Amino acid sequence: MRRKPRIPPAPLPQRHGVDPVRVRLPVAGSWATVREYLVERLSGAGAGVVDEMFFAGRIIGADGRAVAADAPYVPGMFVWFHRELPEEVPVPFPLEVVHRDEHIVVVDKPHFLATIPRGSHVTETALARLRRELDIPTLGAAHRLDRLTAGLVLFTVRPEERGAYQTLFSDRRVHKEYEAVAPYGPALMLPRTVRSRIVKERGVLQAREVTGEPNAVSRVELLGHRPGGAGGLARYRLVPGTGQTHQLRVHMTALGVPILGDPLYPEVTGPVPAGDFRRPLQLLARALAFTDPVTGEEHRFRSGRELAAWASYDRWAAGTYDGPSAGQ
Repeated sequence: MRRKPRIPPAPLPQRHGVDPVRVRLPVAGSWATVREYLVERLSGAGAGVVDEMFFAGRIIGADGRAVAADAPYVPGMFVWFHRELPEEVPVPFPLEVVHRDEHIVVVDKPHFLATIPRGSHVTETALARLRRELDIPTLGAAHRLDRLTAGLVLFTVRPEERGAYQTLFSDRRVHKEYEAVAPYGPALMLPRTVRSRIVKERGVLQAREVTGEPNAVSRVELLGHRPGGAGGLARYRLVPGTGQTHQLRVHMTALGVPILGDPLYPEVTGPVPAGDFRRPLQLLARALAFTDPVTGEEHRFRSGRELAAWASYDRWAAGTYDGPSAGQ
């Protein structure tokens, strides 16, 4: 069995709660210099950007020293640098800390805030914010919640314990409950368990159901219904048995009751302008329960948020949503 390479500690500090980028030079390759490889690896940035980084001493080796542009290529070598941070519109809703101890931090995430840095969302993410606000640079995410979904997210304090908590999720030893507001389907027989095969192709916005062995299981229950919107609204409890991408959103759409505010299902709508925080997706990660793999403690957490369309459909539909509301 091939041993994984030992990863040296990062020689650069975090910036705005964001880790530096780490690049390992491939073991096999014909590049003559570190610069030559990085120009190819970072082709989207352009050779001029890479040269400027070398000139400014921003490409750093494991010894903490700047790497010269003409430094010879060394297979397996690690280098670090800070990416140029994109301009981001601040998400104007707070993160609420539900629980904090020496091992974990559980937060109630608002809609529109990504969990971890990715793509155009870097500093305006739950992880970067928490590292800054709580002054815990070692904080890491044990799992992820979609940017448009609100609710509970678990973070770990100690890097050496992160794997134990991530394994809880990969082994499906965490009980998760969601709530959603969607059209009321009077003919829909609930509760029921939905099983299907869902695939998500790289570069395609929507996930889709296909024929084959089910890999996605969701329990759907009706919590209540009332007038509102065309034909009335309902509040649903959703309990995923698996964790496929967009699973709950796909299953609700397949049942004929797509979740309110969904920009992807049943149809992809136009991109929402940056800074438009109206009509959020009406999906909430309501509950998390698990046995702590480090302390053995039984944890049960519950979000205090109320979905806006259930609290006041007219205000949500009119786009006057002014942030996640607590209560319930």
